[in-house]
Formats: sequence, C-alpha cells, structure tokens
Amino acid sequence: MALYRYQKDLPKNRHRWSPLAIFLIIIGLGLLANVFLPIFLYQAKRSSFSRAMISPLPETKVVLGADSLATDYTKPDNWFPTAPKFVPFPSRITHYNLSIPKLKIENAVVEIDGDDLTQSLIHYPGTALPGQSGNAVIFGHSVLPQFFNPQNYKTIFSTLPELDEGDEILVEFDGVLYYYQVIKMTEILPQDISILSQYDDAEYLTLITCVPPGTYLRRLAVKAKLVPFYFSER
Repeated sequence: MALYRYQKDLPKNRHRWSPLAIFLIIIGLGLLANVFLPIFLYQAKRSSFSRAMISPLPETKVVLGADSLATDYTKPDNWFPTAPKFVPFPSRITHYNLSIPKLKIENAVVEIDGDDLTQSLIHYPGTALPGQSGNAVIFGHSVLPQFFNPQNYKTIFSTLPELDEGDEILVEFDGVLYYYQVIKMTEILPQDISILSQYDDAEYLTLITCVPPGTYLRRLAVKAKLVPFYFSER
C-alpha cells in the first residue's frame, strides 16, 4: 500500500524585506544620524577645548523631563539661573553689531540687556562694553548645526563650536570697529557663573551658547581678546 504525504510550499520571499520596509528603515536611520552625528562630532572636538576654566562644581545629573522642556531658553536669564543681575554700565548705546567671518555671521545685532534671543544676540547687563577693560559677555541661541542660518537669531550660534583659537570676531560699537581673536574654548555647567567674571588686565569678549548641539545640558564659552591697534573709526 503506497503512502503519500502532502506538504505546503513555503513562500519563496519569506525572508526578504519589502522595498517599502527597507526604504522606511533607511529613512529612520538617516533621521537618527541627523540628530546624533552633530553631537558625536561636537564631543570629538570637545577634547580640544581648554581645561583651564573647568568648573569646580560637581557634574549634576540632568533629567530631560517636563520641567526642562518647559523652560524658555529664548530668555537669557534661564541660561544661568544662579547668576546675579549686575548693575548695567551707563551707556547711551542700546544696540551694536557683531561679525564672525569664519561662520559667515555679518553685522548681527546685539542688544544690551535684551530679553529675547529670537530677535537678537544679548549683551549681559553689567559686563564690560566692547573696547572697555573687562569682559563683554554675549549670549546667542543655537539648534542643530544643519539648521544654521546666520540671519536667524534662533540658530545664529549653532556653529559656534567650529571656531578655533586665532579666529577673528569683529564688533562695531558706537562707530568704532574692534578686532578680537579667540584665545580659549571652554565648556561649563549652567551653575557655573565664573564665565561672567570681569578682569582688569585686558579687554575680553565672551560668546556663550548651549551645547551639545540641539540640547541645553551645558554652556560653551568662546573667549576672545581685543587685538591692540586693530580698531578703527567708521
């Protein structure tokens, strides 16, 4: 007596992904790379930053919860919550201009004691004015560097980490053009307000934005020094 057994054929493409699935996976990986690659590149460059001003404060764990998401970082007062409000230097000037040739930033408006980083860069009140002995401190907003637009104040400092020692920063204040050179790149914690300190040995300029790219975890401070005999009236 003959015995027979019937077996259903398995689908030939059982282990193959459809073109749509592959396309969606590629898109997903591209989106992840778009977010995390700038952070990775920043962390790689971070090792070259100066360690002379590393904060003595302990590193605190940052939780990206509802409170941090609700914080309005277009307001400079939220960047250094423990910073004191200095008495502003008397000045009839309320706005001036800043240019960074390497980053293609030209004549960006800096408002003294402003409160909206979506409309201009902000000069921290009570810090030295450009050309004065001390430390002129300027805040600027940033996002992921691929969205950088030098004419949009929401993104204007997104490529600030690309600066290096020796790069130039130009400031036009009250008809005088001042020439600064970058001397130090430092990463600090939001609790560390030493970056606002004033000095009487020279004329300094410090640019501050949030890092790593697209986050508000820490602050990058780019410190520059005025180059003597390189300022001119306009």
